[in-house]
Amino acid sequence: MTPPASQHPADERSDVVVVGGGAAGLSLAHRLTAVGSTTVTVVEAPDGPLRPPERTWCFWEEGPCDFEEAVSASWSRLRVHSADNTPVTVTPAPWRYRMVRSGAFERLVHAQLARSPGAQVVRATADAVRDVDGGAEVDCTLPGGGALTLRADVVFDSRPVPVLPPARTQLLQHFRGWFVRTPADHFDPTVADLMDFRVPQPRHGLAFGYVLPLAPDRALVEYTRFSRAPLSTDAYNAALSRYCREVLGLGAWTVEAVEQGVIPMTDGRFPRRVGSAVYRIGAAGGATRPATGYTFAAVQRQTRAIADSVRRGRVAVPPAHGRRALALDAVLLRALDTGRIDGPAFFTELFQRTPAERLLRFLDGATSPWEEWGIGIRSPVWPMLRTAVELPFLRGRLRTVPTAPPTREESQ
Repeated sequence: MTPPASQHPADERSDVVVVGGGAAGLSLAHRLTAVGSTTVTVVEAPDGPLRPPERTWCFWEEGPCDFEEAVSASWSRLRVHSADNTPVTVTPAPWRYRMVRSGAFERLVHAQLARSPGAQVVRATADAVRDVDGGAEVDCTLPGGGALTLRADVVFDSRPVPVLPPARTQLLQHFRGWFVRTPADHFDPTVADLMDFRVPQPRHGLAFGYVLPLAPDRALVEYTRFSRAPLSTDAYNAALSRYCREVLGLGAWTVEAVEQGVIPMTDGRFPRRVGSAVYRIGAAGGATRPATGYTFAAVQRQTRAIADSVRRGRVAVPPAHGRRALALDAVLLRALDTGRIDGPAFFTELFQRTPAERLLRFLDGATSPWEEWGIGIRSPVWPMLRTAVELPFLRGRLRTVPTAPPTREESQ
């Protein structure tokens, strides 16, 4: 997709350079140029191996969202299937679960940037980002091979980090999804299946199906695992085929599109400031929720706060998640990784025992300590306490980042 701006910028100096044109980078550029006189240059990867394929981003929100025109589907009801085939359906009004496809999102934001006299989009490979006197620079290689250096007062870098920060626990949320079409109506477009545990469970971690109906005869069907290593493509396809045939009972179906990704789930702390005038945002800045892998909503909160700080003249990148939320996630990740809790039973009971609206606020890090206490006493108390006690004595280890790009959530 060709961006609306020239591939060679008219001005190599701007107030802000945003590196990366995914959910985090474009959300920030949108907010910086929507109000005020900030000049912004967005560096997007050119067509080729560095440019990710079409992705799906999902999130929940109450009321209309800032990018409503890019929302391709939404659901008012959410469902979890236990391993013993017991469905748990909740209606979290006023919250709705929404799907945004990256192509529609990019077109919407690019159109907005094209209307802003202070915005430009550069298709180039960002090779290096560094502090300089009076700001920062980004060294780029243009598609034709030419060199370009962009200068700004501040740079926000949303590119995935090559090495994850030291962590006591790191799991991967890895998945492959099929956009399927069936000959006859099969899906209920009002209900999204977030976790369907009616699939064989691995010896380590957990596995589930994920179904987002787009029409009575169309849906995104995914097979997802939380574990330490991803699977082969053949293994994903076999699991998806079995899930569609034996659990969903589709009979016949046609695969119209495919997506696949890996999301690190880690209790490592991501540095948000990496230079005097260089900041990391999105997943690179810790926006991914460690225990769920969701990122898009946190990116919106983070970029909104950044834009507000820039307009006030004091640049700040706040943490995407609060300390209590991160502490709870660290305990849950360790408990899952050690096998002290039964993952399918834990998540099913979480949906069964917690009011739906409160549960989504909890997963979004917006609950009070009293509400979190009420949720905590309904979880496996002794395994969680044992895990919480041992965490301070564990040392973090460095891990490399898997190469498969996230698709359900942005490497945002």
